[in-house]
Amino acid sequence: MGRIFNQIGTAVLLCATILPCTGFAADPVPPVVKEGKSASNVDNTAINNRDKYAGNKTPEDQANTPEDRTLLAAVRRSVVQEKSLSVMAHNIKIMVDAGAVTLRGPVKTADEKSKVEKIVQTVKGVSSINNSLDVKTN
Repeated sequence: MGRIFNQIGTAVLLCATILPCTGFAADPVPPVVKEGKSASNVDNTAINNRDKYAGNKTPEDQANTPEDRTLLAAVRRSVVQEKSLSVMAHNIKIMVDAGAVTLRGPVKTADEKSKVEKIVQTVKGVSSINNSLDVKTN
């Protein structure tokens, strides 16, 4: 057993000394990322923090019954299969609890927000919808 750990340690040491020479560890960050000009426009970290601390349901609160998981999968599939929606809309947070669906996250337009809700309404088993989607303004 000690021999195996010794070989693993040697391999880790070799990797640590070889990688910096190959340029993998020292690759510079692209200038666009350094400047971060559009960083606040491309993620919804602030919205995630708002939802987390405001006592709102998050995907971590998703019910774990087989019925809720099946309905969640059906709702997600319906949203993702709608190709006219933006990537932003495809990535919304969806939570299901006893047939009640909660939608959170940013979408591009008010029309897209209502379109997502209409798509979810067509899924069999949805009893109600809490549409808390945010429309991106900039």
